[in-house]
Amino acid sequence: MNAFIAALQLLVATAFLSIPLVRHRYGPTAMAGAEAELERQGVRTTVLTENGMRFDAGGHETAIPASVAAVMAAVAALNLWGGPWAETLTWVFQSIVLVGNCLILHSQLTAVKSVQSAFARKGDPMLARIDVPALLKAAENGFPSWVWALQNVRHVVVFGASILALAAMPLA
Repeated sequence: MNAFIAALQLLVATAFLSIPLVRHRYGPTAMAGAEAELERQGVRTTVLTENGMRFDAGGHETAIPASVAAVMAAVAALNLWGGPWAETLTWVFQSIVLVGNCLILHSQLTAVKSVQSAFARKGDPMLARIDVPALLKAAENGFPSWVWALQNVRHVVVFGASILALAAMPLA
């Protein structure tokens, strides 16, 4: 049973690693598309980087998924080797991954509203002028169409593997 749980955790780790890999490969193209849209809107193209908005794999876009993947791999190793902490750490971290993935999904579904709110909080009149749906669409077009499918597969893998791993845990 521990090997099954470890395999599920390694699937979750791999799913999380897909995020920075895709953003590293296609993020610069997405950023160029977003900047072109800003230029079309008559907004200075540097306003996104000045306010910390990026579409590449920099900063937390790599650190968080890589950290989740590392933790899942470590817990998988504990499950494979039967470490005394394997069950406890599986319950804790698999639950955190489930909640975290819910937050990721929510942020993806509410991206336009979230970005509009973030821009409004900054109080910068330049940010207030941006047509956020058009900006995000331009950035999205920088990623290949298969990335949308990958994103959905990633969610299914993370939710499904996490639920299965928790369900397979003994209730000792």
